[in-house]
Amino acid sequence: MKKQIAFLTAIVFTALVACNNHPEIVDQTQAKNNGVEKDSIATVTKADLATMLAKKEVPVLCYHHIRDFRPGESERMKGYEVTPAAFAEQMKALADSGYHSILPDQLYNYLVYGADLPSKPVMITFDDTDLEQFTIGATEMNKYGFKGVYFIMTISLNRPRYMSKDQLKQLSDEGHLIAGHTWDHHMVTKYKGADWDTQLIKPKIQLEAITGKKVDYFAYPFGLWNKEAIPEIESRGYKMAFILSTKRDSTQPLYTIRRMIVPGTWSTPGMMKAMKSTFHL
Repeated sequence: MKKQIAFLTAIVFTALVACNNHPEIVDQTQAKNNGVEKDSIATVTKADLATMLAKKEVPVLCYHHIRDFRPGESERMKGYEVTPAAFAEQMKALADSGYHSILPDQLYNYLVYGADLPSKPVMITFDDTDLEQFTIGATEMNKYGFKGVYFIMTISLNRPRYMSKDQLKQLSDEGHLIAGHTWDHHMVTKYKGADWDTQLIKPKIQLEAITGKKVDYFAYPFGLWNKEAIPEIESRGYKMAFILSTKRDSTQPLYTIRRMIVPGTWSTPGMMKAMKSTFHL
């Protein structure tokens, strides 16, 4: 019996030493949950900064309003809206060009674990909870099997012209992804003290209660961020964060994922050309 105990102790000690000598090896459950094949779990490692930066960027489109232009509307507002006809045309153009929509989990696994992506990937995102993103956006995407990412400002839920909780639940159940966009759209560069939990934790808890799924991703209001905000966001359970227009940061690529706003002043060929130029396709 003493020999058996000594033998088992030696095995446990050897296993612990092996694990401590290889801290880069990903926990098996974590790797499996991130879409890594079972046979390769033991050898999967998290990518270092240089590896992530060397990967080709995926085009990420950002939409706000999907509605017809209103009389007397300023050109500035047209920068944040596309007409329903233009949106429908753009979704068709993406499909006809062979693009496949992806969701943030896929992008994360591609950047961090080296997972494969479909050919010609694109991410389609929406900000601010507008109702037409459900009634028009999802309807048009569904025609082509596209799935979108909805960055939700929770103060707007159930209000006129905005989505309801039931509509969010439906989007989530249909395979679209619900993500965080703060409680009331205040920019993160101005947060102090309790603001972090008010704007990041409370909306996260509310959205998870609505969808029954984890909320791991976040979009900065106005696309504005600073380096001081990133540890606050990361510590509150967000795996990636999305900016707008400016290039990703070379020291924090996961928390500065670049997106391109699609304005109403672009034609569909113009949008396709801008997407290819912006993301070097």
